[in-house]
Amino acid sequence: MTKNHVGIIGTGIYLPEGRMTSAQVAQETKGVWSETAIYEKLGIREKVMPLDNMKDGTQEMGALAALDCLKNTGVDPKDIDVILCIGEEWKEYPLTTSALYIQDRIGAVNAWGIDVQNRCCTTVSAMKIAKDMLLADEEINTVMVVGGYRNCDYLNYTDKNMSMMYNLGAGGGAILLQKNCGKNLLLGSHIISDGSLARTAGVQIGGTAEPITHENLEEARTSLRLFEPQKMKDRLNEVSAANWVTCIEKSLDKSGLTLKDLDYLAILHIKRSGHLGMLRDLGLNEDQTIYLEDYGHIGQIDQILSLHLALQQGKVKDGSVVCMLAAGIGYVWAANIIKWGPQGA
Repeated sequence: MTKNHVGIIGTGIYLPEGRMTSAQVAQETKGVWSETAIYEKLGIREKVMPLDNMKDGTQEMGALAALDCLKNTGVDPKDIDVILCIGEEWKEYPLTTSALYIQDRIGAVNAWGIDVQNRCCTTVSAMKIAKDMLLADEEINTVMVVGGYRNCDYLNYTDKNMSMMYNLGAGGGAILLQKNCGKNLLLGSHIISDGSLARTAGVQIGGTAEPITHENLEEARTSLRLFEPQKMKDRLNEVSAANWVTCIEKSLDKSGLTLKDLDYLAILHIKRSGHLGMLRDLGLNEDQTIYLEDYGHIGQIDQILSLHLALQQGKVKDGSVVCMLAAGIGYVWAANIIKWGPQGA
């Protein structure tokens, strides 16, 4: 068995009980979008939504996913060395550290934790960070990548520019990585960022630039928006598809593999035409992925959810080559490659 590798021990998921159907999304747009268009174009049959502000809070959803992961894997939380929290900045209490909340909730008393954030690319980025840490530090043997997401709270469905985010939902995910475990190897990763888009999208009201006031309070509640819609659209049209392909090809190359080796794509939820187009470009069929039309886009949780579901459905099995694919506002593109099963399968 080759030394100095990193493998995935298992995953955990938490999904709130709330749901929002395509009809309800259409209703919230006040007639701008029809139910048919929401389903056929945006690819939303229904999406997962939070019901409770504490149980379905960002930090708590991460903790519940972590507990599910520990149950699924049988790992003792005391054996976790590091918690990399991928939870969003929109959480129960600003300026509290989500990784440390999760550490306490799951009893990982021997771990240290830190929050990392790369928007919807955070899982893929954090998995690379975890792998690099595991290989570089002899004292680190087990890392949990975990977090929650509910940026759907900030949506204004009457903002026509925001249709690309009508799919935002809520949930938590966790994935455990371990050094030299002999299975489910995390291979190459590649990440590209474009800082020219750093402030083209975000929550406009509530920071130091535009603080919440009595006058803008109601507007602030749904102020996730595109600051420069045309600039963002033009730049993404110019570079996004190529950057995704580059991330996939380079992560495969770093893994000693090519596109023909790819068996499963764990891709974030995007509009239906984009999803189908990506499959065509990669030479994959619809059975080699899961389109998250019944979940929506749960930010950086999508890749964990896709892998979790694929394992349940038998779409990923021993010997499968998996690509996790992500993109996040800011703008970031990322991919990694996983070889599932015992080493050498």
